[in-house]
Amino acid sequence: MVWPIAEVARMSGVTARTLRHYDEIGLLPPAGTGSNGHRCYGEGELLRLQQILVLRALGLGLPEIGRILASQVDEVEALRGHHRRLLAERDRIDALAGTVSRTITELEDSRKDGGPMTAINRPENLFEGVRPSQYRDSLRDFPGLAGDIDRHTSTMSEEQIEAGHRERTAQMIRLAELLVAGVPAEADPVQAEIEAQHRALTGLRAVSAEEYRAIGRSCVENEQWRAAYEAIAPGLAVYQRDAIEAYVSTRLS
Repeated sequence: MVWPIAEVARMSGVTARTLRHYDEIGLLPPAGTGSNGHRCYGEGELLRLQQILVLRALGLGLPEIGRILASQVDEVEALRGHHRRLLAERDRIDALAGTVSRTITELEDSRKDGGPMTAINRPENLFEGVRPSQYRDSLRDFPGLAGDIDRHTSTMSEEQIEAGHRERTAQMIRLAELLVAGVPAEADPVQAEIEAQHRALTGLRAVSAEEYRAIGRSCVENEQWRAAYEAIAPGLAVYQRDAIEAYVSTRLS
């Protein structure tokens, strides 16, 4: 069974213009064209469109989505990976929603009672689920680098900080896709991702080979970072560490 582009646009909420653009860039070619010359899509294309929209919702750009879809070897396993990431994102949103809900309750109660707001008595309650500290905490043994990151972040807008967070998340997702596809940590696609991470760090200041190797180890040894990686894909923390070790050994030593 095939569906015309207008019907796919109606079902998915994606405009026909966007679907044509996805075809033009090779992201979602149609199954064929109808007698009227309009694009039509089969079940396989609908499943691919679903994956595109899921990855878009997770904040990835079209080039990254194209690379992820090109590396997939099994549709069911790929969907399992997307499902894991959606669950991790759901947990993050739930934590944010819980924080905001508690703050609303505290504010309302304090206004009724005329007393102090409990959350301010314990100000850390205001920031559960929104702390931008996980990345910095992984560098706790590298105070100079952590300080450089703090200074750099202080000059950034909220939009730039959020964009940086999304890019780090996208990097983790790309590595997860390579892990699921069975690509070795020392393989070129993985090493290209690690090189991009290394460039981002050295953009702040020089990072020695031993420092970078130790940062890789912290992906496993730092509880917060390990949890963040494992929420995306089991084994991802070790995969990142091993990839950094291979990068240091072959390109920095």
